[in-house]
Amino acid sequence: ATLTYDTLRFEYEDFPETKEPVWILGRKYSVFTEKEEILLDVTSRLWFTYRKNFPAIGGTGPTSDTGWGCMLRCGQMIFAQALVCRHLGRDWRWIKGRRQVDNYFNVLNAFIDKKDSYYSIHQIAQMGVGEGKSIGQWYGPNTVAQVLKKLATFDTWSSLAVHIAMDNTVVMEEIRRLCQSNFSCAGAAACPAVESDVLYNGYPEEAGVRDRLSLWKPLVLLIPLRLGLTEINEAYIETLKHCFMMPQSLGVIGGKPNSAHYFIGYVGEELIYLDPHTTQPAVEPNDSGCLPDESFHCQHPPCRMSIAELDPSIAVGFFCNTEEDFNDWCQQIKKLSLVRGALPMFELVERQLPHFSNPDVLNLTPDSSDADRLERFFDSEDEDFEILSL
Repeated sequence: ATLTYDTLRFEYEDFPETKEPVWILGRKYSVFTEKEEILLDVTSRLWFTYRKNFPAIGGTGPTSDTGWGCMLRCGQMIFAQALVCRHLGRDWRWIKGRRQVDNYFNVLNAFIDKKDSYYSIHQIAQMGVGEGKSIGQWYGPNTVAQVLKKLATFDTWSSLAVHIAMDNTVVMEEIRRLCQSNFSCAGAAACPAVESDVLYNGYPEEAGVRDRLSLWKPLVLLIPLRLGLTEINEAYIETLKHCFMMPQSLGVIGGKPNSAHYFIGYVGEELIYLDPHTTQPAVEPNDSGCLPDESFHCQHPPCRMSIAELDPSIAVGFFCNTEEDFNDWCQQIKKLSLVRGALPMFELVERQLPHFSNPDVLNLTPDSSDADRLERFFDSEDEDFEILSL
């Protein structure tokens, strides 16, 4: 697809007429019989782009993120998908002009460009200062994942367990310990009352109440990876495709050097993505208090690019609403190791093994100072994305 950025003039290609299935975040479609369903699924994802004329970050900082905020916007999109799954369910769809339930606007408001929104550009940029990134500096996938994890602790309404798997290793014991921690009463109390016909987490209200009282916090699992040196190793491509087939998929954040995208699926040898590189005016509630939301949904066929063009530094995301979802995800990952020609992108282990090989990360215990050291070590991936000129 070819886009003329910052003018909202789009020249885009429709989906190819192919027998290859289209996979969008764990859903399989046929171009020939389900084209409208594909486009509706894509349009229903929250689409965050560059914005201009929002309140200055930090009171005196930038009022636009054009040129530097694309990875931050991709981080917003992958996390927004987690919140949609959490509060609305994977089957929820946005239809232009149709009245949406309150939980939809609660999710959207968490990302609006103002300082008191949980996951706003303001919060991400300012929290990133603690990760060594000055306001206006470009992020890599790992940094934005670390920042979102910190911000999620303030979102008691969603009450998410966010785990970032470092060293290409997912430790099941760590995740279970994180997700099975006792619920904070504040999390349940902060959940707004909903009408009986409104879905909570994709289930009727009474199921939502049971879920809030269960011993499993919904899991957002983010896995920063490097799948090659300067370009993606083709041995990982089949494994990457399988990640989009899993019902737990939140997609992938990454892109080309200097240009971040949110990848939501694939068809054939092409990745399907939402592109944040369009500058739109910041949105504020209208006189009646309603938030105009059309600019937060991509209403044209999504962009595509060859998988081979993907920069090797990415972060893969998954959402497990229940412990059963997590157990199912683990089984799928184990089966992936048996797929012929598919090289595992990460290791799944029951408990942490003492196999760190770099002296900078040997003998670390999981306290905050060690987490900071780990972040600085693995954040070398970000250098590949640094903008050299604007």
